[in-house]
Amino acid sequence: MAGSTYGTIFKIMTWGESHGKALGVVVDGCPAGLSLNEADIQAYLDRRKPGQSRFSTPRKEDDAVEILSGVFEGRTTGAPISLMVRNTSQRSADYSEIASYYRPGHADYTFDAKYGFRDYRGGGRSSGRETIGRVAAGAIAAKLLKEMGITVTAYTRSIGPVEADMSRFSREAILSTPTAMPDEQASRQAEAFLQQTMAELDSSGGVLECLIEGLPAGIGDPVFEKLDANLGKALLSIGAVKAVEIGDGVQVSRARGSENNDAFCVREGHIAKRTNHAGGILGGISDGSPVLLRAHVKPTPSIFRPQDTVNTAGEEISVQIKGRHDPVILPRAVVVMESMAALTLLDALMINMSARAENLISFYKKETDTK
Repeated sequence: MAGSTYGTIFKIMTWGESHGKALGVVVDGCPAGLSLNEADIQAYLDRRKPGQSRFSTPRKEDDAVEILSGVFEGRTTGAPISLMVRNTSQRSADYSEIASYYRPGHADYTFDAKYGFRDYRGGGRSSGRETIGRVAAGAIAAKLLKEMGITVTAYTRSIGPVEADMSRFSREAILSTPTAMPDEQASRQAEAFLQQTMAELDSSGGVLECLIEGLPAGIGDPVFEKLDANLGKALLSIGAVKAVEIGDGVQVSRARGSENNDAFCVREGHIAKRTNHAGGILGGISDGSPVLLRAHVKPTPSIFRPQDTVNTAGEEISVQIKGRHDPVILPRAVVVMESMAALTLLDALMINMSARAENLISFYKKETDTK
């Protein structure tokens, strides 16, 4: 199976299935000397693990990470970092029935069409549980970015019809509310909406948002490796994401140039912008303003209502899915969005080191002069 590797210099390869023995990731290209331990990574994994609220699947997993290689005496060695999380709460019997049919909204049919075979236990590689490896690697990338003064903060902007009021934005609320909303009042409204949705044996979608602060101007390339294009690919690689916006997003199609253009100015001796309709990226390259990303997430496809489908014999049937499923994906997907953005940014920053001859000459000239 191709397509499990992401990145150019800071490169990751995720592995494992939802109901296999374990899942994990190999991180290649991490510089030596970064202080790193399992607690750094566990803090991120704890944000995506199941069973933390009534709006999360009741599957109970510790999601305890083990560092197998690439770290010695608390610091990265420059060698590949292998991370593993063991599965401990599989109930594969819940999924034995779906081996004979294709679940609506899932990748069952497309996997069969491509490979002629699929792991029906919880979706195998197409399960949201695959994101464990992304989040574990993203924790490392985010730590390196923080050392550079760059922060990546994702949160739930809306669930169904309920949208967070950004005038009440609270970073603490992102980690304390069961919806991962930055607005406690909106979170309570979203919780009531989800309770009603669950009572109707249904699920909900919503919008994730991510704010990147501290990124300098000049990151990204102007043609095929545009920063916005790569961030878009990163976010669309998350299973439930169906659309991505940057800055004003789809609203730019209704604006005039005079409304959409961000005027430049000088602020505290530096070039800045008076507005940020572009979302921090111009011509595929960061402009020094905060980068604002938005991801539209579909409703959880596993719902408990009867649904029409087709079985592997080509017969039309009606099914009612069993198992343990999230009524909404967004609260646990927040940290996945953060992780994919962090991985993309760090890789772009590392690539950018070779953009100017003076950077290369300056770095190695200093090394030579000290000898």
